[in-house]
Amino acid sequence: MANETDRGVFSRAERKALQKAMILQRENERESFRLVGRILKKPEAERSEEDTSVLLLHRDTVEELCKRKIRRNELKRKQEEVFDTADALKSKVRHLAVAIKQAKHLVLYTGAGISTAASIPDYRGPNGVWTQLQKGHAVSSSDLSKAEPTLTHMCIKTLYEERLVKHVVSQNCDGLHLRSGLPRDALSELHGNMFIEVCTHCSPVREYVRLFDVTERTSLHRHCTGRKCCHCSSELRDTIVHFGERGTLEKPLNWKGAAEAAKAADVILCLGSSLKVLKKYACLWSMNKPTSKRPKLYIINLQWTPKDELAVIKINAKCDDVMSLLMEELTLPIPVYDRAEDPIFSLAVPLQPEDKDSHTRAVIAPHVSPNDSFSNPEEAAKATAVQGGWFGRGYGKGRKKKKAS
Repeated sequence: MANETDRGVFSRAERKALQKAMILQRENERESFRLVGRILKKPEAERSEEDTSVLLLHRDTVEELCKRKIRRNELKRKQEEVFDTADALKSKVRHLAVAIKQAKHLVLYTGAGISTAASIPDYRGPNGVWTQLQKGHAVSSSDLSKAEPTLTHMCIKTLYEERLVKHVVSQNCDGLHLRSGLPRDALSELHGNMFIEVCTHCSPVREYVRLFDVTERTSLHRHCTGRKCCHCSSELRDTIVHFGERGTLEKPLNWKGAAEAAKAADVILCLGSSLKVLKKYACLWSMNKPTSKRPKLYIINLQWTPKDELAVIKINAKCDDVMSLLMEELTLPIPVYDRAEDPIFSLAVPLQPEDKDSHTRAVIAPHVSPNDSFSNPEEAAKATAVQGGWFGRGYGKGRKKKKAS
């Protein structure tokens, strides 16, 4: 019995010694990384013989630090915004116009970059919501009810009406495609719509279009909006696919429409998307087809995307600038957004009396007063960073959960 106890004590002491040795090893590694890092920051001409000896002694550490530096520089390069020259831009747009005219089934993939002109921040740009969150910067709330469809949104609507575009696949939740007048059956909103809440207990799924952001109380894996279906009294939920989730709603996301459009596409035009999320959806890229039979890819984005090498042409410019030139090449007029004709007002479902105080978000007004607009770009910039709802709160929770695990 005593021998068993001794063995148990010895085993515990051995484990403690092993843990202590591991801790000391980690500390030594950290110290060597700090020492080597300080030496590598010095110009070679200023390094002493002792510094050279240290670098020779810690060759593995030197190699690892060099690899990390290369990765940091590569990441920094990918985050930089690049602009084409005026001549290069015109030449690329001319080629794009020819491709659009010749396309039999053109599909558009749109991202946050097409809405930045509406004072809605993107995600991964230099001043994007997630970029600021990753830097530890605080972000404030914004009134998205004042946002309106941009020039790019209106151009897309025209291209669809002219039958040059067959389908639009959007990652955006801002509802601006819908508000531009693009038909619902021509649109797949893969990550949801901030103005739509649904009852999943009704069959088919019952939609409620609202004039305010319904995501006030929702976040990652928490989709109930606090209101109830007027038909079955079940809780309504938002349609948003928060960061870290997968879209499961058939409507209004319309995954089926997106997959069918991608299958038939011979040309895909990506506007204002980093494609870091879309690249994961194999059904959108005809990956089951031979490379030669996949759709021709054109990309409009200021930053690097993982699909750049596969693109026929990559245009580095703002979406509105490209679309203005494109419509000129196609000799098509660019309609101006008219809030009086915004489809959301005819689609909107009034709240039940008991739901009148169920939200605090601003309601979209049928007509906008000149006093409601931002007086200068600085005010617009201050109001574009968003916290809460579909634009960051879920992402923050996802990061905390990931760190905790």
